[in-house]
Amino acid sequence: MKVKIMVTIEITIPVLNEEVSLSKQIRKTHAFIGEYLQDIGLIKIIIADNGSTDGTQKIAQSLTKELQGVEYIRLEQRGVGRALKASWIKSNADIVGYFDLDLATDLKYLRPALELIVLRRADIVSGSRLSKGAKVIGRKSLRNFTSICFNYIVKFTFSTSFSDGMCGFKFIKREMLEKLMETGAKSDGWFFATEILVVGEYLKYKVLDLPVTWTDDPNSKVKVIKLTIEYLKAMIALRKQLNQ
Repeated sequence: MKVKIMVTIEITIPVLNEEVSLSKQIRKTHAFIGEYLQDIGLIKIIIADNGSTDGTQKIAQSLTKELQGVEYIRLEQRGVGRALKASWIKSNADIVGYFDLDLATDLKYLRPALELIVLRRADIVSGSRLSKGAKVIGRKSLRNFTSICFNYIVKFTFSTSFSDGMCGFKFIKREMLEKLMETGAKSDGWFFATEILVVGEYLKYKVLDLPVTWTDDPNSKVKVIKLTIEYLKAMIALRKQLNQ
């Protein structure tokens, strides 16, 4: 079924030193949106550069001139959460969201994710690699184990019902962003995307898992140990915030 209600949507793609793959992946995303999602609404792609030191900025600025509906913002400080907040706070779109530049989540899941929000069946939609029907391709055992353990800790700590807080594919009603941030979704790092879900459930918003096909990027820059420490610290801070 195709949605007939026209809405405004902004998809933020955080980038850091991505000169090698930026042009190819943005073009692929832009082409997909143009071919398959025009009936849903006006969709913009926001390239959120948080401190690149290579040719990312030059390439991104060139793309904004060539491709309609592609915009670029730059932050000098790093942090995925910082990049998403900077993009979403200034947005006037009905729906905001993000996914990773590696396109690990198949772009075909954009339609169901957006339709669930447009049709008011969800306030927040999160891609899941762990719910029934999901498929993960090429993921290393260590990263898979770490992800499962982290999600278990989140569930135990916050009594959440969502299955995969770490999946880089999420969309929300923008009108809810301010309340989410006021209540505790404020991390500047990777944990911000998980905070959106935790705080969303805490506020009784409709948070929905969307099982996706995820193809792991063998060239991922994620450092598991460093990321784990960051997440645990952020979880303690959020738990304290919610207890208050």
